[in-house]
Amino acid sequence: MTNETLQQYRQEMHDHLTNELLPFWMQRAVDRGNGGFITHFDQHGNDSGEDEKSLIAQTRSIYTYASAHRAGYGNGELADMARHGVDYLITNMWDQEYGGFYWMTNRKGEVLIDQKIVYGQSFAIYCLSEYTLATGDTRGVEYARKVFDLLQKYVVDTCYGGYFEMFHRDWTLKGPGAAGGDRKTLDAHMHLMEAFTTLYECTQEPIHRRKLLEVIELLVTKIMHPAYGTGVPQFWANWQVAPQIKFDVIWGWDRFTEDGVKREAEDNTSYGHNAEFAWLLIHALDVLQIPYDTYRDQLQKSFSHAVDYGVDWEQGGVFVEGSHSGAVYDREKEFWQQAEVLIGFLDAYRILGDEKYWNAYANVHRFVLDKMVNHPIGEWWPLMTRQGVPIWTHMSHSWKINYHTVRAVVQSIRRLDKLIDKE
Repeated sequence: MTNETLQQYRQEMHDHLTNELLPFWMQRAVDRGNGGFITHFDQHGNDSGEDEKSLIAQTRSIYTYASAHRAGYGNGELADMARHGVDYLITNMWDQEYGGFYWMTNRKGEVLIDQKIVYGQSFAIYCLSEYTLATGDTRGVEYARKVFDLLQKYVVDTCYGGYFEMFHRDWTLKGPGAAGGDRKTLDAHMHLMEAFTTLYECTQEPIHRRKLLEVIELLVTKIMHPAYGTGVPQFWANWQVAPQIKFDVIWGWDRFTEDGVKREAEDNTSYGHNAEFAWLLIHALDVLQIPYDTYRDQLQKSFSHAVDYGVDWEQGGVFVEGSHSGAVYDREKEFWQQAEVLIGFLDAYRILGDEKYWNAYANVHRFVLDKMVNHPIGEWWPLMTRQGVPIWTHMSHSWKINYHTVRAVVQSIRRLDKLIDKE
């Protein structure tokens, strides 16, 4: 790794962000007729016409535009886009009777699914807190606080700790099995950690700090594998490992068998999730002003597993998932895992100092910019073969939105700048 290489990679990322990625969304996303954002685009960047606005896509979009504005991009236009999204979120997706945000509306803003899914509520806290930090508009943190309070009232498991995930409109817990009411997940708790981090950054309130510390401790002691330090996807209420299944409303429709149970359902971990968890934990420790050494063992295990088993040194990029002990199950290349390991490997190199993390970053950087970016359009292909041939070809839908891609490039530039300054 040389200063010249750092400068080259930084310039490549900056060019991609400012000439391709942000323009893709700035030219297409705003729904000027109905409010909110259009989030479904085909491989040519054309609106593919799905009549839905999901909580996850709207909140992730708000986060993207607010955070990119906060990072100094867009000349104010991204702040206007974020404000446009917040207007829609509060007006059309907030439940005036029971509180919280509905899971899905149609394009006109009519409610299609009124359930309260904690994964979506976590992104509401995340994006609204980021929005206030980026713009100063206090509506964001006002509604972020409301959602946080609802989670503490209705969602916390007072017996075993942690948060349940799947609720009806009135915050009654859904049933077992595919309804999801008897499960807890890595995903929800990891995203609550990032949400509470940004909420605490915004408010500096002791209760938000305390709940952030609680969810970090849960992740490290209950959710990450006790030996390998890798993420376990699903649990029963008492934190016993549960076979990973597909839920009715969300999750994993792409990689499950017909009976809704995942292959290797009790022994699988995502390289992308492990790297994402580790860098989000680092960011939380920064906001909390807690030394990295407090969780150094956890960080080393999460990062090293992703590098040692997840990186494809032959074809480039990072695999989808494998066993905790190291066997690779899925050798395809999915967009969001690449995005998260870009940030994670730079943090690992910066903090742990091992050259293998820089080599891993360089590997994924080249794979993304040479193969995964659809350069004529500006966004990333969602799923590719191991060799880098597109399997899925849409540029965006409710689950493949701008949050991972834009965040990865913005945050990678920030970390490359730190390394350049250090050099």
